[in-house]
Amino acid sequence: MDDIPLATQLITLVVLLLLSGFFAMAETAMMVANRHRLRHLAGEGHRGAQLANHLLGRVDRLISVVLIANTLINAAAAMLTGHVALSLLGAENWALEAGTLVVTFCLLVFSEITPKVIGATYPDWLALRLGYVLVPLQRIGRPVVWFINLFVSGLLKLLRLENQGRHEPQQVSAEDLRAMVLDAGHFIPQQHQSMLLNLFELERIEVDDIMTPRGEIEGIDLQAPLAEIQQQLATSFHTRLLVYDDDPDNVVGILHQRRLLAAAIAGELDQAALRTQVAEPYFIPAGTTIYAQLQFFQENRQRVGLVVDEYGEILGLLTLEDIIEEIVGKFTTDTPGQQKLAWNDTEVPGVSTVLIDGACTLRDLNRELQLNFPLDGPNTLNGLILEHLEDIPEAGLSVKINGVPMEIIQAHNRRVRMVRIFSPRLADE
Repeated sequence: MDDIPLATQLITLVVLLLLSGFFAMAETAMMVANRHRLRHLAGEGHRGAQLANHLLGRVDRLISVVLIANTLINAAAAMLTGHVALSLLGAENWALEAGTLVVTFCLLVFSEITPKVIGATYPDWLALRLGYVLVPLQRIGRPVVWFINLFVSGLLKLLRLENQGRHEPQQVSAEDLRAMVLDAGHFIPQQHQSMLLNLFELERIEVDDIMTPRGEIEGIDLQAPLAEIQQQLATSFHTRLLVYDDDPDNVVGILHQRRLLAAAIAGELDQAALRTQVAEPYFIPAGTTIYAQLQFFQENRQRVGLVVDEYGEILGLLTLEDIIEEIVGKFTTDTPGQQKLAWNDTEVPGVSTVLIDGACTLRDLNRELQLNFPLDGPNTLNGLILEHLEDIPEAGLSVKINGVPMEIIQAHNRRVRMVRIFSPRLADE
């Protein structure tokens, strides 16, 4: 070593530090790389991804190769640093101590921290290229790795720890996928992201949450005068109507108005004609998830169903469009009364109000106004207020629920019809 020029020793030391940094960067990048993306690219025939998957298939061998190479390089760098320190500083007592400090600083900066930060910052790009170097190196060093792993396996057995040599593909849960979609917000349009997130909720949301409540179902009474029925059909905003006989609980079926076109043109529209055009009602048990119900609609070729409780009482009406809207969002066409929520400024700076129909669902309020009303109880704002007060309120009463102040504007027929909600104005809404 003394015969080697000092310049050559310094250059060799720099090379060793860079090699040590390379292996530290490689280890970090391979461990942090997106393995799902690597498997996808490998399936498409990407050679770099295939090599990376091969390395990650036996993580113990990969780590062994990297650590063996890094340890040998660091040991060589430390020894070479001692010779350089003695050559520069002579046989002083503090020469080796100074060399130790210098090499420790260089190892930390150039061989550990900086390379690992680079590996953690660009893992996917690096993983696709590192396989071309690490796979041949792994094959060359296989005897050494095997020999060292003998002692490692023996030590793990002595400590009663199982050696998981082979890496099993990571299992991705629904929450993991949801987090991925949220993290990918910069790459996915907002509308698409919202649709994907709604898909994860299909098995949690029940038909009770999105159905039209019984009190708001538009129905035709076969016992009503014919003129009244004709007027109702002419002014209805729905193509499918519930048909009952005298009592809303005595359901006859569902009427599609298109079936009445021929009878209406021929002037033969009466109660008897209505009965012949009514389809048999389709019933949905309360508590059914909308994901399951979507499959039931498809299997039974239905588009409309009546939600019933355990006693057979009608709770509401559900359509295929209701489920689709829960996934893709509200359609652009609204029936009267379904006006878009709009804030109105108040005299209090930073606070605004919005008028809400008591029949509005809590899920829609949370989504549109970014509130946090509980969803494990009543489905509507009216139900939430009645449950909170345990009484039917009068107009003018103010109440604060879940941190949201609100004022009862109108209450009629044992229901809260209109509510004014006070809330901090959403920034740049």
